Amino acid sequence: MSCSSIPPPHTVAPHYASHSSASSASVRIGKRWTEFQGANNWDGLLDPLHPILRSEILRYGSFVQAAYSSCDLDPTSPTYASCRFPKHSLLRLSGLPFSGYRVTRNLHATSGSRLPHWAATASPASLSLQSSWIGFIAVCHDKHELARLGRREIIIALRGTVTALEWLDNFRATLTHLTPSSSPTQVRDQPEPKVQRGFWSLFTSSSTAHHSLRNQIREEIRRLLDQYGYHKTSITITGHSLGAALAVLTANDLSAMLGPSGPMVTVVSFGGPRVGNASFRRRVEKLGCRVLRIVNTSDVITKVPGFVDGKEKEGVIKKWLISKTGWVYADIGRELRVSGRQSGNVAACHDLSHYLQLVNQLNEALPTVLEEERVQRGLRWPGILAGDVL
Repeated sequence: MSCSSIPPPHTVAPHYASHSSASSASVRIGKRWTEFQGANNWDGLLDPLHPILRSEILRYGSFVQAAYSSCDLDPTSPTYASCRFPKHSLLRLSGLPFSGYRVTRNLHATSGSRLPHWAATASPASLSLQSSWIGFIAVCHDKHELARLGRREIIIALRGTVTALEWLDNFRATLTHLTPSSSPTQVRDQPEPKVQRGFWSLFTSSSTAHHSLRNQIREEIRRLLDQYGYHKTSITITGHSLGAALAVLTANDLSAMLGPSGPMVTVVSFGGPRVGNASFRRRVEKLGCRVLRIVNTSDVITKVPGFVDGKEKEGVIKKWLISKTGWVYADIGRELRVSGRQSGNVAACHDLSHYLQLVNQLNEALPTVLEEERVQRGLRWPGILAGDVL
């Protein structure tokens, strides 16, 4: 995939659909919340897609949409790539006035890439912007939403690529170690966990204005857990594109920080690229992270970077050649595949609103689930579907 096949950053933001949160507010999850957060790896919930899980996926997508619509995407603006709204009114002004959540922290990411000197001096200042607003952390505080969810939820929402330097980081596709040097306990000849260099740089780089995204998230999660406690608290990280990749890195980091006694950590991502190698995938699984990837089969971004060892046709690309490139990746988590029309328009296939429309269309599988759930649980399904049309 070449840079020329991707539109400029300011043209790829989603076209926002009016997705009402009223539908999700009518779906009571209660004691089943761990099931829908992936405690059983979403077994039996994806084919067909369970209507409650579908509603929750759309709800998480609306938080990512809020991250996009809150970001100033005009590269000629003096506030380019910063948050357009005050923290206390961000959700209301970005289209989620009745979410039951409040934003507790803005998040910024710093790129480790640099434009060549000749490009930096000849280009608008916005193209060389090092740090940019990339999302937020919000916590559920409304008593009715707390009762509906069955727990207190902390959401981390992360947008996709916007700035030129973020695009450069996207294309730094070689794998790098999670730590500067090998662990003394590393088994000889056992591949170490590695992740995409550009994503890792955006996650761990800092600037004079902002700590690294990693440390910002760590600090706020510690503060919120000190305030609300671990009991019946969950952490959900949701993102699109670059935000989906950073969501996986965040889940890995928080799970390692909080340990096995910490809250449940779940990723719900849209259109995410590959993040790391097979050893990193095993690390994520061992830490207990739950990752649900929503993948459009027509979206090329979900098939990059690198190659997936053992899944590509070895007759076309020899396994040893793949290994020599250092681009041997692994898909992480459970996939929910959606299918849109085949199109040569990469941006259209990758658009977040398109993803949510495709998830919304999966309600065609409802009749089979409807009858079973009506008998067993007496749920009022029209309340689930109301307001879900995108």
